[in-house]
Amino acid sequence: MDGTVLVADDDRTIRTVLTQALTRAGCRVHATSSLTTLLRWVEEGKGDLVVTDVMMPDGNGIEMLPRIKALRPGLPVIVISAQNTIMTAIQATEAEAWDYLPKPFDLPELLTRAGKAMESNKRGQRPVAPTRPVIEVPRKPMVEPTEDLPLVGRTPSMQALYRLVARVMNAELPVLITGESGTGKSLIARALHDFSDRRAQPFVLASAQDFSAEGGSGGASLIARARGGSLVIDGLGDLDSAAQARLVRLLDMLPEDGPRIIAIADGTLNGALESGAFRHDLYYRLSGVTLQVPPLRERIEDIPLLAEHFLARAARDGGNQRKLAPAALELARQYRWPGNVRQLENVIRRLVITGQEAEIGRAEIETALNAHPSSAPPGEAAQDGTLGESVARHVRRYFELHGADLPPPGVYQRIMREVEAPLIDIALEYTGGNQARCADLLGINRNTLRKKTNDLDIRVTRRRKLM
Repeated sequence: MDGTVLVADDDRTIRTVLTQALTRAGCRVHATSSLTTLLRWVEEGKGDLVVTDVMMPDGNGIEMLPRIKALRPGLPVIVISAQNTIMTAIQATEAEAWDYLPKPFDLPELLTRAGKAMESNKRGQRPVAPTRPVIEVPRKPMVEPTEDLPLVGRTPSMQALYRLVARVMNAELPVLITGESGTGKSLIARALHDFSDRRAQPFVLASAQDFSAEGGSGGASLIARARGGSLVIDGLGDLDSAAQARLVRLLDMLPEDGPRIIAIADGTLNGALESGAFRHDLYYRLSGVTLQVPPLRERIEDIPLLAEHFLARAARDGGNQRKLAPAALELARQYRWPGNVRQLENVIRRLVITGQEAEIGRAEIETALNAHPSSAPPGEAAQDGTLGESVARHVRRYFELHGADLPPPGVYQRIMREVEAPLIDIALEYTGGNQARCADLLGINRNTLRKKTNDLDIRVTRRRKLM
């Protein structure tokens, strides 16, 4: 890499790490903790790339982007932020940031993106999502979604999903959102509408019943109601053959200035396609962009963040102020969560209502989880194939979430970390926290075990011996 990078972050450690890494990569670096200083450097013509945090002592990095663009239209800006919500990704895209990365970011990934940004700047290019060539409509101010499943997450799969949503929210393509029940598919659909240039137009939700014979001319009336907004078809896999035929005809009659089509389907859609129960031509019409929402068991690192959100909301709604004890949080991380984020929310609400102690212990959350008859026992995963098959599904979904792009370098280490962490944590659980026994059980040196627990941030405490 060759060029000058302007780094703005109020965290001295991050400034130091970025300065060292970018310098080793061949760049010249100017680093500051002030947006005022950053803007002065931009005015002076310094820099081929800006890397900036969002929340700074003297302002907001994203809100600074229009001023940077006015001063230096071709200067690419990469936004980094610890605010790991979908709003950050969308706001960065709306402000025409070249890219967005959540904290803690993967350093090789940031260097790769920095190199691409500076190369595109030299060629006078920048990534631009296709936008609607339609009449301008009044724009509503951006607001946070009010639904009850928060779109928050630090895991790579969720951050990849957020970036993809931000890229396609104004694309002139139908969107298919897939995932298990309770993962937040409807929230993704709502976000695609509320943060797009269609937000001033209607958001119309349709079900399979609207396309049934009893629904009459529901299809045409749905288009009329949605106008230039969004028409969301929920329960796509529930459509029978006749309803599918009606939907195909409906799509054929969409006017050029008609609504964007967003379809929502659960995990049964693939089986219906394979068996021939769902029309392939309809699937191809609806899957211009496919957004796969990962289940909670594949984003366990987000469980503490989600639990904290639900506990805080329950307290604001008049419930007791409670928190999860480390042992309770550990059990929550081991649990399979067949009901996904929706089930987690219900469990937390029950714990807030029924308990009085400030801290929620392991026994209390175990009782709450056992109250769900459809759930696997706490800490016990459902038998749905071999470990290798489960890992293969997880890795394939990770690659698919990046669309046409490959994931950033370092996939091997990231996947190995996700496998190693639960393996060591559970081995410690079953050996009562005895590191010597755990190392022997795993077949590794005790010093190696100690290093891995430190690297993986695993709490090593004396635990109830299970074996």
